Amino acid sequence: NRKTEIPISPPAMTLNNGTSPTSITSLAIITFIIATLLPTAFSFLSFVGPHSNSAVRKAHNHNNMMSSENNMRTPTTNTALSSCSASSSCVAAEARSLNLFSTTPLIHSIPLSKLCHPHPVYLKLDLLQQSGSFKDRGMAHLCATVHKVYNANLKQKQQQQQQQHDHNNNNNVTPSSQSRMKVISSSGGNAGLAVTTVARNIPEMDVSVVVPETTKSMVVEKLRSLGAEVTVFGKNWDEADGLARRWVEEAKGDDGEDVSGSGSGSAVYVSPFDNPLLWTGHSTVIDEIVTQMLELPSVPKKMGAVLASVGGGGLLCGIFEGIERNYFGGDAARSDVVRGTKVVACETEGAASFAASFNHNNGKGKPSTVRLEGITSVATSLGALEVTPAVIQRANRHKDRGEMGGDTDGEDVVSYVCTDAEAVDACVNFAKDHRMLVEPACGASLAPLYSERLRTKLLGELLLEEGGNEEEESSAIVVEVCGGSGVDLELLAGWKAQFLGDA
Repeated sequence: NRKTEIPISPPAMTLNNGTSPTSITSLAIITFIIATLLPTAFSFLSFVGPHSNSAVRKAHNHNNMMSSENNMRTPTTNTALSSCSASSSCVAAEARSLNLFSTTPLIHSIPLSKLCHPHPVYLKLDLLQQSGSFKDRGMAHLCATVHKVYNANLKQKQQQQQQQHDHNNNNNVTPSSQSRMKVISSSGGNAGLAVTTVARNIPEMDVSVVVPETTKSMVVEKLRSLGAEVTVFGKNWDEADGLARRWVEEAKGDDGEDVSGSGSGSAVYVSPFDNPLLWTGHSTVIDEIVTQMLELPSVPKKMGAVLASVGGGGLLCGIFEGIERNYFGGDAARSDVVRGTKVVACETEGAASFAASFNHNNGKGKPSTVRLEGITSVATSLGALEVTPAVIQRANRHKDRGEMGGDTDGEDVVSYVCTDAEAVDACVNFAKDHRMLVEPACGASLAPLYSERLRTKLLGELLLEEGGNEEEESSAIVVEVCGGSGVDLELLAGWKAQFLGDA
């Protein structure tokens, strides 16, 4: 029963006259769509050239596969996949211009490359985002967009008040000054830290975060130190999320108007993973990876696999969106980097909600999700009982694209589930090799390389996909090191003692 959030018109953001914020920007959206369709068409024609009839067939299939998902997306996010070709500067441009998130390094890992020979391993260091995790990307794009809508609402309201004041010619009635808006989010920790970090850099924005009881005390303390209003509630994220949603609903009257006292419909629910604006923000990680692989010397120009942890599916949705944008964006070099990429969805036992849904669907029929009974993993940041349905749709679409056409490119999606011990072991070895700390939720994406059991499986699949041709340059393995703030030396030592003993 999970609902996909409507990004351009969040709950409790209606004008006093009852109109939607979309009506304010509808002309701008229509103009934007028209402005982007023509250049996209010409970009596509230029893309067809170097890839002959195969590219035409694949683009046609791509458009057909996207039609069902488009029914649940807004015009704003529909254009995100088709506009600006594949330029990273075009996506989440406003959030970038405000420095709400960072372009992070892509580094070569010598220790992991030795383990994964002949495939070089590169690490996308999103743990260096200001909040400590990749979530800055999506939260930056979402908050910047919501703030723009809020300001449009406020401006229209002030204009209406001024008109009323002028009409009545009553000096005792003065237009209200700007009020503050509040975003209300639920989080296992990292999303709350991201939205709080981003909101600190947006004028007149306050944050309230509801965290489950499993959230580490260090994360709660950090949230409060950053200025967030923090409430600890519920045994898991789903219960915390229910309270956050109720608060937003309670901020509205029976007629849907804001009754929070701020006067401009300013109570906005922010999901930690289930919003198309978040996914588009997260998709910038692929834009950056592609640009860095093309620009950095001695880096293979082919991404054989990208590994990413999965909680509720927001990061993975963004990765699929970024791959599609670069694949179909009109730039042959960028398309070649992501062509045939295997997306490895990484989870731990006891928090594997994506694996449950993905294996249940098996790419057949209408996508559906499987809800876990509870979270029993040490990787509490992955603790969503159910993934967003969109991630199953996008996974199936990516996999289908690899199976279409006579010259199969090999796009694939595989689900890897590691044990808590393997995730912790990856965290420990990553700290030894690279002198950086990550929490077990991120260790899940490193485990397929550090764990001999999973590494053997991954390298075997890559060898099979590339036909065992040792004369060709091996493709790169890229790990999205998503980070996480729920870790320090003491916690890592405790996990090591608990799961690895004297190892």
